Amino acid sequence: MKTEDFYYDLPEELIAQDPLTDRSSSRLLVLDKNTGRIKHDVFKDIIDYLHEGDCLVLNNTRVIPARLLGVKPDTGAAIEVFLLKRLSENEWETLVRPGKKLRKGAKVSFGDGLLTGEIVEQLPDGNRIVRFNYDYIFEEILDKLGEMPLPPYIKHKLADRDRYQTVYAKFDGSAAAPTAGLHFTEDLLKRIEEKGVRLAYVTLHVGLGTFRPVKVEEVTQHKMHSEYYHIDKETADIINDTKDKGGRVICVGTTSCRTIESAAFCDENGRYRLKATEGDTDIFIYPGYEFKLLDCLITNFHLPESTLIMLVSALAGRENVLSAYKEAVEERYRFFSFGDAMFITDSIEK
Repeated sequence: MKTEDFYYDLPEELIAQDPLTDRSSSRLLVLDKNTGRIKHDVFKDIIDYLHEGDCLVLNNTRVIPARLLGVKPDTGAAIEVFLLKRLSENEWETLVRPGKKLRKGAKVSFGDGLLTGEIVEQLPDGNRIVRFNYDYIFEEILDKLGEMPLPPYIKHKLADRDRYQTVYAKFDGSAAAPTAGLHFTEDLLKRIEEKGVRLAYVTLHVGLGTFRPVKVEEVTQHKMHSEYYHIDKETADIINDTKDKGGRVICVGTTSCRTIESAAFCDENGRYRLKATEGDTDIFIYPGYEFKLLDCLITNFHLPESTLIMLVSALAGRENVLSAYKEAVEERYRFFSFGDAMFITDSIEK
């Protein structure tokens, strides 16, 4: 299986640069994972494709303003430090630019010295561990100095920070938003619950590895990044009960999917179950993978040759997915983080 097998041609003008004013008014491409049939709709009508007894699994991670712009005090050189993962109270794994200027021992100042950092270790993949020094509360300083970490393909400045958060974001820790969830409003979620669809929340803190390109020729040689996840007992019970009663487990986004698939286990009766747990996952889902808990997926349109398009291809088949993407391009859908949505389901009928 070659990385190039997951390439598709995307005109640059279809990459969404700004979020829509109304979250739920984005377009929705509905794809039957079994037949490849396609239907076009509006996201707010996703409720018509959900059934009483189904369960929506949502990632309630919250994006932190992880992009810090500073200077080297000794030279005045401009430096960018991108927070990836908190290792301790004062130390973070980071991505730095330009890397050549930031070797072990180098110091960086942010906000005229309100926050300072020192490179304490350079990791094999080029990332740096930075130890920060500050007074007061780190989160408050970060909120003041940091910028939202928009993906590199978004060139426009974000006017409202909250538009790169889901309405149900709760736990700080992500370097990128779980973007499939950006389409939901509080009202839409309320109406979905009123229909008899249960909501279950997991937490997976999205790392920048989500955007890292697959650089190997052979898909199976790619090494996934690791991300922290947490599943509580209430969520595990809801998902297990949904499966027991014949409902569908519908993940909102690839991060929710990766979370529950990472934690699934087989019980003594041969059924896949979920339990309250936490840890790090580097699960890589590509065609040939057999899903344990997930039945359907709400997701955005992903980059060519990315691990995310490989994941959706594992669910709906590579040919079906690439055919749907081709039609989405022809129909001028909006792509990537602020773009339109896709519902991969077992029936496109309402």
